[in-house]
Amino acid sequence: MQGLMLLSLVLVAGSVVTILVTVVIKGLPALNWAMLTQVPKGGYYLGKEGGILNAIVGSLVLVSAATLLSFFPSLAVVLYLQVFAKHSRLLDFIRLSLDVLWSVPSIVYGAFGFTLMIVLGLRASLLGGIIALALLEFPVLVRTMDEVMMMIPPELKEVSYAMGATHLETAMRVILRQSAPGLLTAILLAFGRGIGDAASVLFTAGYTDRLPTTLLRPVASLPLAVFFQLGTPVPEVQERAYASALILTIIVLGLSLGSRGLTRRLSRHIIR
Repeated sequence: MQGLMLLSLVLVAGSVVTILVTVVIKGLPALNWAMLTQVPKGGYYLGKEGGILNAIVGSLVLVSAATLLSFFPSLAVVLYLQVFAKHSRLLDFIRLSLDVLWSVPSIVYGAFGFTLMIVLGLRASLLGGIIALALLEFPVLVRTMDEVMMMIPPELKEVSYAMGATHLETAMRVILRQSAPGLLTAILLAFGRGIGDAASVLFTAGYTDRLPTTLLRPVASLPLAVFFQLGTPVPEVQERAYASALILTIIVLGLSLGSRGLTRRLSRHIIR
């Protein structure tokens, strides 16, 4: 069993290292300041001047808004499951349903979001992409935060009730305070799922070479920028696709490092 676990570790770590090395080796030579500060100009996808500033800004706006939109409903659901609801088969069914939603392919969320946009009379736009990504991130946030709150010692809740606190006061002053580091992890996990997804925004957010200025116009994203650049026959543009993937990796890595610092600060208030 130790040999099998070691083999699994080597396979997983080796795959991650291989992907990162490939992206760095192929993307770093094509990465330059123009890619970070300019939008695509005429002939960009034929190897001419320009950058992917539209995709960088578009991805950050899309995922930030979607994460914010899905966080508060997710938090309300989790607090209901942890504090207000009594253990029953219904709770087990809700958690099972959320696990199933987590495993649903993102293209399904994209198709559902596209259908919803048709019903609402919307075209491919920033608003459509936000809705699709919010639906995609919702089960991730709920189940991750739910597991985090399950790790809180039940004695803390009992002490809070014994001191005369209500369910709402226990939820806001005890449970949220104790689970704060885990909530940051859940947000980061959902953010990473959203910023790296292409299928759910392909038909809902569309794509444009302009910076996002309104909710009702198409918006670019980094995953689709990588997809479209890899699909061109021009070698220079294909190299820029790896540079775009490298930028996306650096963004996620920076968020991970930042969240670790915040988690350490918030962990000082945790009772273990």
